Amino acid sequence: MSTPLTFIVGCTGCGKGELARALALRMGAEIISLDSMKVYRRMDIGTAKPSVEIRHVIPHHLIDVVEPSEDFSVAQYVQRAELAIAEIKSRGRPVMFVGGTPLYLKALTEGLFEGPGADGAVRDRLQEEARATSTPALHERLRRVDPAAAERIHPNDLRRIVRALEVFELTGRTISSLQVQWDRERPRHDMVLIGLRRTREEESHRINERVRRMVEAGLVDEVRSLLAEPRPLSRTARQALGYAEMIEHLSGRMSLADAIEFIKINTRQLAKAQRTWLRRFRAIRWIDLPAEAATADIVPEVLAHLPVQP
Repeated sequence: MSTPLTFIVGCTGCGKGELARALALRMGAEIISLDSMKVYRRMDIGTAKPSVEIRHVIPHHLIDVVEPSEDFSVAQYVQRAELAIAEIKSRGRPVMFVGGTPLYLKALTEGLFEGPGADGAVRDRLQEEARATSTPALHERLRRVDPAAAERIHPNDLRRIVRALEVFELTGRTISSLQVQWDRERPRHDMVLIGLRRTREEESHRINERVRRMVEAGLVDEVRSLLAEPRPLSRTARQALGYAEMIEHLSGRMSLADAIEFIKINTRQLAKAQRTWLRRFRAIRWIDLPAEAATADIVPEVLAHLPVQP
């Protein structure tokens, strides 16, 4: 019987990456990123990628795999992740996933949702509506027809908002009602899921500090460099948290102070959406971290839940 996969999940900024790296060192594991934005090359600061030095010590997969000008689908992620799982297991090493994209977790463990094919005319019309009003306004329309989907889709995630509305227009059914088929499927892998939780107050404090560090590390210059590249950013990359707000600032439509504040607000909204999504995974073993607690303090507790001991 193969060793179960380990997943370290939680809201953005909770410390799951730090915990995963400490565990990987103890277990001899390799890490697969469960993050939809770390796949993009040169989008480093805003996605909080582990440093090159860390990645030399602990092998990481599904980081820096596509150009920022390219779109990257859930199906592509699953395909690459399955290859990485097989590769790591062929070396006899444990596999550890870490990240905050629950849709990737859902697709990887329970399969992809098979909805209607894309309709270019519907998508173009919805995207034009978002340009004429705003992405949050389109999100509000989604909330009226499919509150469940709106609850877990970020108000600035235009791609997923458009897809949910497209499915509704093409089928007459909400995407959330169609996705219940996932809940009836058996997991595709044996796995152990560990979730980190902090109080809302501590979470908000950590988010503010995270944004401050990103700005000090050069987020504005990183976004400016990306915008100067010959090929334009893909729709997905432009909507990435931290990048969308800085693009507004660099385009002269928002002050730097306002952009920073919106990153904090939107990150808190993302964390709320992640909490909602992750509640659906009943197998997660949650660990509540007290204020100011370091993730290193809980390594022994987490190891006790894992099938591979150091």
